Amino acid sequence: MTTPSIIVIGPGLMGLKHIEMIQAHPGCTLAGIVTPGRNGSSNIGERFPDTPIFDSLESCLASATPSGVIISSPNEFHYAQAKLCIERGIPVLIEKPITADHVEAVDLVDLAARRGAKVLVGHHRVHSPLLTAAKAIIDGGRLGRLVAFQGSAIFYKPAEYFEAGPWRSRPGGGPILINLIHEIGIMRAFCGEIAAVQAIASNAIRQYPVEDTVAINLQFRNGVLGTFLLSDAGASPHSWEQTSRENPVYPTYPAEDCYSVTGTRGTLDFPSMRVLSHPAPQSPSWHTPLVEEIIPVTREDPLARQLDNFLDVILGTAAPIVPAFDGAQNLRVAEAIRRSAETRSLVDIDAR
Repeated sequence: MTTPSIIVIGPGLMGLKHIEMIQAHPGCTLAGIVTPGRNGSSNIGERFPDTPIFDSLESCLASATPSGVIISSPNEFHYAQAKLCIERGIPVLIEKPITADHVEAVDLVDLAARRGAKVLVGHHRVHSPLLTAAKAIIDGGRLGRLVAFQGSAIFYKPAEYFEAGPWRSRPGGGPILINLIHEIGIMRAFCGEIAAVQAIASNAIRQYPVEDTVAINLQFRNGVLGTFLLSDAGASPHSWEQTSRENPVYPTYPAEDCYSVTGTRGTLDFPSMRVLSHPAPQSPSWHTPLVEEIIPVTREDPLARQLDNFLDVILGTAAPIVPAFDGAQNLRVAEAIRRSAETRSLVDIDAR
């Protein structure tokens, strides 16, 4: 069987991570790097002297026939680049968000469906063994019928984060689109589709023309109610990055959690994986002590597992764990939250 060859578009922070993982993986090869407009990466040829470098996807595909393409370019290029891959019948992994807006995302989902395309969206946390273990607890009924969800993504981004990417301090670059879209994928995985959102946003700390803190109420289609607090201006350990112990770039706090999922029989604190529950057949009561258990989980790099899934998708041995529809739906919810914050109103999210 031929070893899959992968093209990476956009050698920025995430693109370089994809390149590193491809080069370290025994089951694929790096066929080329695309640097649209050089994308601030004038030294990329020096860093990868043995890899073909192209300045556009079109010029790349004119001289190469990759097994798959990973799109890590700026958001505004995702739609056109993914569309070209789909039309050429090339499997594609699109970094989140799937496109710059939901209208483009729906069009891409429809195109992929018509062409029977292989499309995976880069919500890598969904590949985490932590999420797999949590889903098993929830779906197995251990918590009873779900009642409520509480979550947070609170961290402090230093000044150099914004200096390195000035676009991050402008509309479209705030934590709703950069960070919250990851959390939306997790909330949907835990509690199902989101029916309505209500949000209040503030830029009081940084005073950029984009939010730095957002408080969100959520209504899920199955009746679950949730709250989520998002901030990139608060010094706190209560975020996935600083509790999951999956990314060595961040300090971690194993005793802390960023999510809590509650049902009629018990609660799961995540990612400590602590379950406090009334075991069956005991009837739940606030007078009866809850039984505590820590669920063991073997941690693995979710980005590595995502690449494994993409290779399986290319080879036709597996379906995408995060298909185009999920990427579009996550973006739909993120846009609804932004719209709710702007209008200070409850925003319904139509089922599709």
